[in-house]
Amino acid sequence: MFKWLTTLILLLSLSGCGYNTLQTTDEEIKASWSEVLNQYQRRADLIPNLVNVVKGYAAHEKDVLTQVTAARASVGSIQATPELVNDEEAFKKFIAVQGQMTSALSKLMVVAENYPQLKADATFRDLQAQLEGTENRITVARNRYIGAVKDYNITVRSFPTNLTAMMFGHKTKPSFTVENEKAIATPPTVDFGTPQVAAPATAPVVAVPVLQGLPAPQSSTAAPSN
Repeated sequence: MFKWLTTLILLLSLSGCGYNTLQTTDEEIKASWSEVLNQYQRRADLIPNLVNVVKGYAAHEKDVLTQVTAARASVGSIQATPELVNDEEAFKKFIAVQGQMTSALSKLMVVAENYPQLKADATFRDLQAQLEGTENRITVARNRYIGAVKDYNITVRSFPTNLTAMMFGHKTKPSFTVENEKAIATPPTVDFGTPQVAAPATAPVVAVPVLQGLPAPQSSTAAPSN
């Protein structure tokens, strides 16, 4: 009887110290991370067909094609698992190779702009649309993951839930970060159009053109004719 009451008191105290919140937010992280992995995999699956179509019209663009193929290989070399979010170094490597993949695909799309026949190819247009849709889904999935990690990390680091987190081995989890912090620290250049130039203090002398075929203007001081 005493043990049962002790267990009940312990459970009640844990529920009041964030235990249930830790479990809920941890599950949300797992679900959102799985969606991130699904969308990244969807993008990787599109790449072989995309490269083959581009190669058919721009085979000499070897550098860009090689970069895309190499980036996909780098992505495949990292085992993307749900446990990846518990290893900060592995997480950083995974995000780094995905960033390389994004950069390589951007260069490929720029190259495609130089080939009208490629842009008109129905297969290429379909793959391009799928790729754009996948990139949008990746952004949504990443944002959801960032939100889930934020809620979880706040719980892990806040008092008194941090005591419960330490008791059960819960630690903060890594999240996506801005790849180039210096870029966002620099204010963007905004073009407000051609600025108006203020008139100088002394107005310049403006020459009045004489229209062809018209008599020259008479001076107001000329003597009247008899």
